[in-house]
Amino acid sequence: MSQKKDFVYSNQSEPHRARTKQILKEHPQVRSLIGKNPFSALAIISIVALQIVLAFVLQDQSWWLVFLTAYIIGAFADHALFVLIHECAHKLIFKNKSLNKIAGIIANLPLVFASSVSFERYHLKHHSFQGVHELDGDLPNKWEAKLINNYFIGKAIWLLFYPFFQLFRLSRLKEIKPFDGWVALNWLVQILFVTTIIYFFGIKSFIFLLASFFFSVGLHPLGARWIQEHYLTHSEEQETYSYYGPFNKLAFNVGFHNEHHDFPSIPWNKLPQLKNTAPGFYNNLFSHRSWTLLFLRFLFDKEISLYSRIVRKNRGAVVITDESKPDLDLVAAKA
Repeated sequence: MSQKKDFVYSNQSEPHRARTKQILKEHPQVRSLIGKNPFSALAIISIVALQIVLAFVLQDQSWWLVFLTAYIIGAFADHALFVLIHECAHKLIFKNKSLNKIAGIIANLPLVFASSVSFERYHLKHHSFQGVHELDGDLPNKWEAKLINNYFIGKAIWLLFYPFFQLFRLSRLKEIKPFDGWVALNWLVQILFVTTIIYFFGIKSFIFLLASFFFSVGLHPLGARWIQEHYLTHSEEQETYSYYGPFNKLAFNVGFHNEHHDFPSIPWNKLPQLKNTAPGFYNNLFSHRSWTLLFLRFLFDKEISLYSRIVRKNRGAVVITDESKPDLDLVAAKA
């Protein structure tokens, strides 16, 4: 794979809708996996409680312990909450839309910045228009890819400040409504929560939550998740990759990314069953076994850059789902 100076452009449709139809044709029993997992709400409450307890315990501890705890515990907790927010975005916890949004707002609490409601609308566009630059917020900006390119220092900075780079992408996604009452509620709840933490626990507790947030999505082996999902690490013919390593147990199977894109209405606990039910569709795909090795490879391998992504200009070549429906992939699943 040679060094890239631009994205990889494709005239082909994104691969997931076609594979969904093939899997349903050969393994119709997969439909039984589609549904909700209300027990995810208990996981949200437990992990939010864990972060609050850690913030309380660390309020008078040494700074080195604050940051160490954030790196080895807080990052995994926050990353798990991001995954559960992802479940809420796909309405995989409750049948009621509002309850899923409320669950996402609760999961958002230790993450400092309000993001759960906005994530839902941008993420669903990623599924509907994978690789379409003006609609897929998962794709880097062109200036972003040019700035970071394949340099070690640039990649490290990019991972460390990954949330800010994502924020810079919003201006190009002009068709997505950025603000409404739910977004306002999300921000109000976050402001009240963060203010309460600082007032009652102190600045060290707040810094613990802030550090946990940045480690969970950035300069940490967990940050390899963003590379694993859609960066071209093995083949320019395959644009989505799964991860089948041990961190899945702490990350609610978020590594099963091909499986998730094929069936976004299957909850996290049943994604391994999907893979086992249709092994012929997944075992022949490239996949990752270690986020840590991928993290190091991304940093040091000059053949991988932010240009290592498939982009398509024809928005009509991807599946368009009706975002008003509670289960977005049922449209594709029944096609």
